[in-house]
Amino acid sequence: MKETQPAVRARAVTKCFGDVVALDDIALELAPGRIHGLAGPNGAGKTTLLGLLLGLAVADDGELEVLGRPVGRARPAPHGVAGFVDGPGLYPSLTARKNLAALAALRGQDGPAGRIDEVLAEVGLREVADDRVRGFSLGMRQRLGLAAALLTEPRLLVLDEPSNGLDPAGKQHVHAALRRLAADGVTVVLSSHRMDDLEALCDEVTILATGRVRFSGPLDELAAPGRELDHRLLTSDPVAARRVAEGVAGVRVPAGPGRTAGALVVRACGPAVEDLVAALVRADVRVREVAPVIPPLEAAFLALTEQEEER
Repeated sequence: MKETQPAVRARAVTKCFGDVVALDDIALELAPGRIHGLAGPNGAGKTTLLGLLLGLAVADDGELEVLGRPVGRARPAPHGVAGFVDGPGLYPSLTARKNLAALAALRGQDGPAGRIDEVLAEVGLREVADDRVRGFSLGMRQRLGLAAALLTEPRLLVLDEPSNGLDPAGKQHVHAALRRLAADGVTVVLSSHRMDDLEALCDEVTILATGRVRFSGPLDELAAPGRELDHRLLTSDPVAARRVAEGVAGVRVPAGPGRTAGALVVRACGPAVEDLVAALVRADVRVREVAPVIPPLEAAFLALTEQEEER
């Protein structure tokens, strides 16, 4: 039976470290079986929020529920929550397999050998299962940390920069594993400075700035039709393309040449870009490429965090 209650619900959650307000009146609700991204500049409160979800810290004020249970000073994070903050804790002198076996023993898990092989394969580390971790790259350590979290079969998985140091093959393994977990009903919360990773993986995103939620919701709401973005157009005739663009309503062309290596940069919302492409086709100008100069999530991130800094 599919869960319907939120995996995480926060109401007016505040956390301070001395005079520093790390989280300020946070309200958040995360649905089960979805991948939720957490973005924000350094010092925005991302790591603090992840620590609260993992039970590594407690809020000073407000209410926090994880997997339907309240979390607080006398109530740690419930069973079913796993993950890591500031990188996974591993034993460098042990092999990957023995690291997982040691962690399983500490948790009181019996007979995990088959499960260890399974999670190592899931993150693409089965071939190096008997190599010592001290020789692992940063990306391999990240994948082993994910394997350790998967060993507990969590219902809420909390990850801090899980793509840090990953090569393309490692990223493919991690992304595939996270998508499978979400498809099985696991809620995944991950923070990242990589907007492309969040766009590729996440159903929803929360953007924090100075400890406050600036946005929380589906990614497509950030890329709303009315939001203007800079777009790069590669055409068969840049001079004619510029002339056409200057005559299309809702399209702004920067002063000066506005083009490099045959590309024209314009600022417009989604519908206006579509009108521009149609006008170029009518003018017999071939359009070879149309793409945002800055991806929608990154543009929204910059706009929202800059607004907070101005306040």
